[in-house]
Amino acid sequence: MNSKEMQKLSMDQLGRISPDQYRQQKKFPVVVVLDNIRSMMNVGSVFRTGDAFRIEKILLCGITACPPNKEIHKTALGATESVEWEYYEDTVEGVLKLKEAGYRIFALEQARESKPLHTFQPEAGQRYALVFGNEVKGVKESVLQQCHGCIEIPQFGTKHSFNISVTAGIVLWDFFVKTGQFGELNS
Repeated sequence: MNSKEMQKLSMDQLGRISPDQYRQQKKFPVVVVLDNIRSMMNVGSVFRTGDAFRIEKILLCGITACPPNKEIHKTALGATESVEWEYYEDTVEGVLKLKEAGYRIFALEQARESKPLHTFQPEAGQRYALVFGNEVKGVKESVLQQCHGCIEIPQFGTKHSFNISVTAGIVLWDFFVKTGQFGELNS
């Protein structure tokens, strides 16, 4: 392909749907749980990523800020209008409700017995909740105790930590691909 054939798509060509249309669409059976996230820009980024993968909803827990909020809006760019969300003062309470509803709960955390993301195979048709923790302290221990397991992204630098919004993007993409959502959500 030469450069003359390459051309950016216009907004009309992208086939964007409205927030109302989004709410009517089939969802990717994943709930994101944000456990005490400090940065409102991280929260907004997760909303935007959640919208891109058409997740079921986001649980905002503890000190995690809720929409409407101008700092969240800076990175969400309207995704707070499409992605369903709920607030829980206590993350454990939200996780327990998801467990009762049949979700498999996995924390994104570096822990003993955590599975590397590239070896973790989510089951198609199973509903998952993915817990992302505080930027400094990670997922609370009391929340970890309620999870079915932990998943971690192998890292090879000096920091051994990703920004939460980057982690959410990597993990949601991985789950999306491994569970065959392209065909499911495009139909």
